Amino acid sequence: MHTLFAPFAGMPWFGRPAELRIEVSQRPDELQRELDELCARMHRRGDALHGLAVIGIDFPGLVFRYREADGEHYVYAVDAARRCLAGYTVLNRLVEVSRRADRHLRAPHSKYAVPYQGRGIATAVYRWWLDTGACLISGARQSRGAHALWHSLARRYQLLYVELRDKSLRCLGSEIDARIRDDLHTRMILLGRERDLDWLATHAGMLLQDAGSARTP
Repeated sequence: MHTLFAPFAGMPWFGRPAELRIEVSQRPDELQRELDELCARMHRRGDALHGLAVIGIDFPGLVFRYREADGEHYVYAVDAARRCLAGYTVLNRLVEVSRRADRHLRAPHSKYAVPYQGRGIATAVYRWWLDTGACLISGARQSRGAHALWHSLARRYQLLYVELRDKSLRCLGSEIDARIRDDLHTRMILLGRERDLDWLATHAGMLLQDAGSARTP
């Protein structure tokens, strides 16, 4: 298991497309332009992105570099042979959660160039993060690909639904109906390795009422 720099304290999905709150996708040309600009910064001496530490994510052909800024974590996937940036994942803070939960939850957002999509790069990054014991929470909207990725990871890590309202988390269990799933207050959480519901309740202040249906996949 790889150690996370500056750590915190401390079933396949067959859902209907209508069940997803879809985010707007970035145009491929705009995405490539953003990645090219980031790559240029990584080669520019004196830039905040120059000389970033390498972390031990094992993925053929890619080197992963890491930075932390203002409590948000960035993982850049670099194709060293082509001297380009394949893409990146940022683990964002959510203003919607309490300060207590903020210590343990981050919302991932990934951007990868078209030739690198569908190759499992984001999966490798999410698994690296979860294997440190850190947890993930979904944002208000997800792409279909991100939604499928979360449920794929649920084969290895516990996934649960929560209600996020007024900065409070309430566990809804691992199975909910479509009406509740569509609510903007409903989010998903993936628990990091060796974490469970009691741990999240204790450390993030999550309420456990109505959590009887929650179970480890």
